[in-house]
Amino acid sequence: MKQYNYCSTVLLLSLSFTLTDCKSNKLDTDSTTAEAKKAIAASNALYFESFEKNDSSIFINSYAEDACIMAPNVPEACGRGGAAKFFRAAYDTYGLRGGKFITTAVYGDGAGYVTEEGLWLSINAKGVIFDKGKFLVLWKKTPEGWKMFRDSFSANQEHDTKNDAQ
Repeated sequence: MKQYNYCSTVLLLSLSFTLTDCKSNKLDTDSTTAEAKKAIAASNALYFESFEKNDSSIFINSYAEDACIMAPNVPEACGRGGAAKFFRAAYDTYGLRGGKFITTAVYGDGAGYVTEEGLWLSINAKGVIFDKGKFLVLWKKTPEGWKMFRDSFSANQEHDTKNDAQ
């Protein structure tokens, strides 16, 4: 009987420590994810400011050094140089001057990466929405903070296939 009580006590104590440790880790994960969400919101607020000011440095600083922008129908643009080329094309060719990100979800535990899902709107120099769509961004925790690591998006507008055939 003493052996049984001893084993039961050890088992209950082990279970108690395990449950306490799991709860503690959950709180750490929640705070890390909250930190990532806060950083994402701050970065998203600055993103379109770069187009309003025609300041590519704000845009480029949103991305990790080894980031890739994966826009539809073009090769990926990687690194700081790729981000700079993407900015120039968006500003000069497409006339992007502002916009808005609407984050609908953030997935992950915040340990090193999280994924943001959302919607976006693009605004031209006249203040008119000229494009909108959805995105997935894989964020990476770097020594400089949370940065976009993989940026993938697509428009909701139908593609004009008549011009492609010519």
